[in-house]
Amino acid sequence: MTDADINFYFDPVCPFAWMTSTWVRSVMRQREYTVDWRFISLRLINADVDYDAQFPPEYEAGHTAGLRLLRVAARTRAEHGREAVGTLYAALGRRIFDAPAETEDQPGTRERRGSRSFVEPLLIEAGLPVELADALDDASFDPVIQAETYEALALTGKDVGTPIIHFQPPTGVAFFGPVISRLPAEEDAVRLWDHVVGLAGFPGFAELKRSLRERPQLAALGVDVGEVGVQEDWHGGSRRLKK
Repeated sequence: MTDADINFYFDPVCPFAWMTSTWVRSVMRQREYTVDWRFISLRLINADVDYDAQFPPEYEAGHTAGLRLLRVAARTRAEHGREAVGTLYAALGRRIFDAPAETEDQPGTRERRGSRSFVEPLLIEAGLPVELADALDDASFDPVIQAETYEALALTGKDVGTPIIHFQPPTGVAFFGPVISRLPAEEDAVRLWDHVVGLAGFPGFAELKRSLRERPQLAALGVDVGEVGVQEDWHGGSRRLKK
């Protein structure tokens, strides 16, 4: 473990994790917090799920790409340190979610995110060696990712998604989310943080939830800043076809 103020467990293909991470980076700047960017894999969480029966098309390909990218992140951490993971995640998120060239629902979009042609330019952008892309196919990193996935779920319980935040570890409060579809303005970011941490830290508090979610304000999802995304009902923390 580290002495970071926040442990942030992310899957790089989760749009809500990306939105929350962008907000957390704003809080980091204003509060001078340190963050340890840790791993949680949606593919490993759903290892026993029948994707064809339970999820919309492309979900399995997307989650598998996320696992492959986490392998690259795990090798990055092993060879270049923990701060490099945050830099890599920022490059991945900007390309996946903030670039309008591709949309989530185009065939093959999610699968391509787990390819060398996708990740190598982002490694260069992050100032990292392109050889780290060799980890895409290296399942020897999976036990590390699985262990941190278990670690994250042990903090919150299993009926959650990504991200998971642990504030002031190892004894501080941990929670799933918050799930946000609109990025708070800089002046509102810390206020929202204080509300979330205050509520999550209240003795005996467990859950405050709506399954109705707006599509996040992300270019890749076709929702611009200032627009309100279409509202969808997410069962069990995802757009499952069956409850």
